[in-house]
Amino acid sequence: MSAVLPANPPAEASGRGRDPGLRHRLAERGIDSQLLLLVPAIIFVAGLFIYPFLYGLGLSFQPAKGGGPFADYQRFFSDAYQRDTIGKTLGLALPAAFLNVVASVPIAYRMRGRFRGKRTVTTLLVVPITLGTVLTAEGLLNYLGPTGWLNRILMGIGLVDGPIRLINNYWGVFFSLVITGFPFAFLLVLSYLSGIDPTLERAASTLGANWVQRFRRITLPLLAPGLATTFCLTFVLAFSVFPSAILVGDPTGETRVISIAAYQAAYEQYDYPFASTIAMIMGIVELLVIAVVLMWRSRLYTGSTGGKG
Repeated sequence: MSAVLPANPPAEASGRGRDPGLRHRLAERGIDSQLLLLVPAIIFVAGLFIYPFLYGLGLSFQPAKGGGPFADYQRFFSDAYQRDTIGKTLGLALPAAFLNVVASVPIAYRMRGRFRGKRTVTTLLVVPITLGTVLTAEGLLNYLGPTGWLNRILMGIGLVDGPIRLINNYWGVFFSLVITGFPFAFLLVLSYLSGIDPTLERAASTLGANWVQRFRRITLPLLAPGLATTFCLTFVLAFSVFPSAILVGDPTGETRVISIAAYQAAYEQYDYPFASTIAMIMGIVELLVIAVVLMWRSRLYTGSTGGKG
């Protein structure tokens, strides 16, 4: 005896039939229940980064002395003492970031292979990360100062008659940025180099390419996106220099960087809208440099970085 199916299924059954289809459509768009795990991170980013940025942006259009929403921006660029901080900061950050990236490439290229003592050498190269900016500046004062080890050695062997001035000027801050920024650049470049398939270079070697040709034609183009990203990160790190510019630099002269100008506006003049304006200008300059670097990367190489797998 055959069972007769109802013409209209119950509402619960029809609802269960539609749910899988809806879930599949959402999954095809990359939306699933796992996205809920991003909610705490989104709240954290919004609370600690997005809201302060929007608050500072709004504050920069509310000058304490009046004159319209762009009055503080006009005030900054019309004052040479304030405007020149952009050039001074770029003069420190760009060379330091470039040197860190260039110096890390050959070292990371050699370190990606296996050899005895690799872990020890890597540890020594990244030790400056643990020192911090203040301790690094103190070490530079003791080593490069007028009575430091370097000057005493140079005067002791008769190479110089008096101490060489390497701190409390441009070079003191530059050395500090190189010391603190190199470990980050090295680790990033090493990770990108490790992701390049080594069989590509071996294949080129079998075709007669020497190591210079292999590096120029294969490794460097594949490494270019990683170098651009590394440069951007190390540049942002160097552009926000503050303690070094005061401890081993000349904060009223050649190393009066833009972060010092923002600090003075906020905590010496108590002009928070003007300090927010300077902070916004810092962000704009950084974004412009990053945009130029990313454009260079897209012109040099547009493919993927490859991989081992």
